[in-house]
Amino acid sequence: MGLLSGMMGHASEVSIEKLAKEFQPILMDTEQIERAYKLIRDMLVFTNKRLILVNKQGLTGSKTDYQSIPYSSIKMFSKESAGIGDLDAELKIWLTGESEPTIKQDFRKGDNINEAYRVLSRHVLK
Repeated sequence: MGLLSGMMGHASEVSIEKLAKEFQPILMDTEQIERAYKLIRDMLVFTNKRLILVNKQGLTGSKTDYQSIPYSSIKMFSKESAGIGDLDAELKIWLTGESEPTIKQDFRKGDNINEAYRVLSRHVLK
């Protein structure tokens, strides 16, 4: 079962400028956010160095877990859609040593899963 597979809903893109202040304390000096997608309170954040999974916990979301996944730990990824006119698409990411996708995230049409796929391709397929 994927880390995010139990969550209902779809990811939508988040403005990088809105995230700059929140992520400044945890990013390396040369690290930059390239894309970010939000699902309710949780996020997938693609930087030029790693993928960060953000899990807001509790009723108020005041407790936050930031999980860093180096791109070198990603062994495979895929995007799936039903075809032309499909309203939804799914991004799946497998980590080294796992036989099932560790991360599964739904995207709505128009949220450009293709850009997330290109970011993964650029960093994983070096």
